[in-house]
Amino acid sequence: MIDVLVVDDDFMVSRIHRGFVEQVPGFRVVGTAHTGQEALDLTRDLAPGLLLLDLYLPDMFGLDVIARLRTAGHDCDILVITAAKEADAVRGAVRQGVVNYLLKPFGVDDLRRRLEQYAGRRSGLDAAEVRNQADVDRVLARAAAPSAAAVLPKGLSAETARLVEQALRAAAETMSAAECADRIGISRVSARRYLEHLRDTGQAEVSLRYAVPGRPEHRYRWVTA
Repeated sequence: MIDVLVVDDDFMVSRIHRGFVEQVPGFRVVGTAHTGQEALDLTRDLAPGLLLLDLYLPDMFGLDVIARLRTAGHDCDILVITAAKEADAVRGAVRQGVVNYLLKPFGVDDLRRRLEQYAGRRSGLDAAEVRNQADVDRVLARAAAPSAAAVLPKGLSAETARLVEQALRAAAETMSAAECADRIGISRVSARRYLEHLRDTGQAEVSLRYAVPGRPEHRYRWVTA
């Protein structure tokens, strides 16, 4: 379970964001803050794993909150949720290592996808074993990899990409396009396109199974580290 602190100066907005987070399995809101100082105090007291952080706060800019958190030794992750579209704000957030940057207004599905992507990356990094340089390279690539739904080829939908990703994550070992298609209710050709996209973005590996004479079967496996 990932503990979340919601930080937004608007009481109604923070209540809405709290409701959004609580709809996503694996996440729970442990508190809400409405100023930068409250965010610092509650992070110290509650030790959340993730902050949903607005940048426009009444007492300090959100990026300054991040800097103060790091100075105080807090290593919680930050997902920025803001109306700030300025390039300097985006660049500053990226330089400070935020896990995502979501512009207001947005819907529950927009936040859900980003939380699920974050949880997947976090799980993969936590489980990673580093024995040599190849393992280091794989961990770094995994941390920086785009989500399955972040940049999709033309004709692929974000919602279906999310379903395919979930099906592949849940597979005991490997999964074929036909098995994926049956599980989520799409055609085998469509499932193959989504699975190939996951492979192309480094989130899945493919192997060949020569079980019967003829063309080999492509088997896909979610890459966790």
